[in-house]
Amino acid sequence: MELLINRILAFIAICFLSPLFVFTAIGIYLSDPGPIFYKAKRAGFLGRPFFVIKFRSMRVVKSGSRITSTNDPRIFSFGKIIRLTKIDELPQLFNILLGQMAVVGPRPEDLGIVDKHYTILLKESLKVLPGLASPGSIYNYTHIEDKLADNNTEDYYINNIMPIKVALDVVYARNRSFSYDLKIIFNTINIIFLKILGTTTFPEPKELNKAKELIKGNP
Repeated sequence: MELLINRILAFIAICFLSPLFVFTAIGIYLSDPGPIFYKAKRAGFLGRPFFVIKFRSMRVVKSGSRITSTNDPRIFSFGKIIRLTKIDELPQLFNILLGQMAVVGPRPEDLGIVDKHYTILLKESLKVLPGLASPGSIYNYTHIEDKLADNNTEDYYINNIMPIKVALDVVYARNRSFSYDLKIIFNTINIIFLKILGTTTFPEPKELNKAKELIKGNP
C-alpha cells in the first residue's frame, strides 16, 4: 500500500509539474547543449544498485569528484539555479514511479562510497526505500552544501559530513511514520522557499543530537 501511495503521488506531481519539466529542459539545452538528464549510480533499498535520474546541472566531463562543491566549475549558469531550487532532483519522481524510491526516505548515496565507507550503523539507512526528502537531505541543504570547499571535497565529505548526514537518516529509518513523513515534506518545501528568498541561517535539525549519539555508539 505504501509503495502504491508513493507511485500515485509521483504520478500526480509529474502531471502537475510537466510545464516546469519542459521549461527546465529548454533552459539546460540553451545553457549547455547536451543531455537533458543525468543518471547517477546509487545504492538503493538493501544496497541494491540503481540509477537516480536528475536534470543535468553540470558540464559533461570525463572525470571529476563524486562530490560537488558550491563553486564547482563544472556547474553551468542555469545549473546553479536548478540546484538551488532543487528542481534538478524532480526527475526522481520517475524513480518513485518505478518503485525504486519513495517521496520521503534516506538520500541514496554513491554506490562506491557505500561499499567502502558505510559502517554497520550507516547501513541501517538502506533498510528502507531511499527518498527525495529526509532529515539528512535537509541538513545537507541547510548546513553543508555551502561549506564544501573546492579542494579535497570528496575526502572532506566522507570523513566529516557523510557520517552525521547518514546518521540523521538512520534516526528517520528507526522512527518513520506517516506524520513524520508529512513533517519532513512540509519542512523541505518551506526551507527551499526560504533559501530562494535568501535565507542563509537555519536551526539545527531536532534529530541531530540523537544522530551524534548513534555515531558515538550510544543509541
